[in-house]
Amino acid sequence: MNWIELNTQAQLQQIVDAEGYSVIFKHSTRCSVSNMAKRRFEKGWEGIPEGTPVYYLDLISYRDISNAVATTFSIHHESPQLLLIRDGDCIYETSHGEISAEDLVEQIKLS
Repeated sequence: MNWIELNTQAQLQQIVDAEGYSVIFKHSTRCSVSNMAKRRFEKGWEGIPEGTPVYYLDLISYRDISNAVATTFSIHHESPQLLLIRDGDCIYETSHGEISAEDLVEQIKLS
């Protein structure tokens, strides 16, 4: 699994327009909690279905995109934050110590 850097409005629109699942991980490069959540997520992400795009958003560098994500999916901004998008809608979001690749996979199975 590889990260896809999310850094343009066009990419965000592609996520909205995409069929199936996409994942967005909003990350603060200045936050130790965010760094811990990112490492823990990466350790468990092998269970994410093959072909699922997993986006990484550096919200310090791309604050405008982070704000657009919150507006587009009608969610409250958190950092770190994990979103599961299906067919253009955010169907699951979690943040901080609750971020888990295993829980994300379970959400995919349930939906």
